Amino acid sequence: MRKALLAARAALGADERVRAAEALADSARELPELARADTVAAYVSVGSEPGTRALLDALRARGVRVLLPVLLPDNDLDWAPYEGAERLAKAGRGLLEPVGERLGPDAVTTADAVLLPGLAVDARGMRLGRGGGSYDRVLARLARAGARPALVVLLYANEVVARVPEEPHDHPVHAVVTPEGVRRFAP
Repeated sequence: MRKALLAARAALGADERVRAAEALADSARELPELARADTVAAYVSVGSEPGTRALLDALRARGVRVLLPVLLPDNDLDWAPYEGAERLAKAGRGLLEPVGERLGPDAVTTADAVLLPGLAVDARGMRLGRGGGSYDRVLARLARAGARPALVVLLYANEVVARVPEEPHDHPVHAVVTPEGVRRFAP
């Protein structure tokens, strides 16, 4: 399933990805969970992922504290504040990471909303990630801390599917945003 989803993303043209990123940003900005958030943990999209940069800039311009992940050697995530595109640096695995102060892996527990990368989400709200486990650790950290941020996945419309494989450690998300709009999942 991951292979087919990644191939479909790779087949998207540059113009199509730009239009999708703009539509995603418009839809996501209107989410009440993001509109009232003081802190949002997000990520910088790379390659053919649904674009996040316009959304990151819009949140920051609105005064939201945006935290971005920094990949650690063990695949866990540290966090640092987003200070604009000019303060992002190339990192391993083709990622872009903030160059500012590192806040530690537990910084994510202060977020009111967490934007999760993914490859698909199903009708139950179960997310299929890339398989590296970084965000599984984030979700487990949130649960251990008793933190209950809104969990939102940004995807292309074809990535909302009937069912994804599920592991015992998987957590459902609250909403998915696609260029076509928002879909919410019952708790």
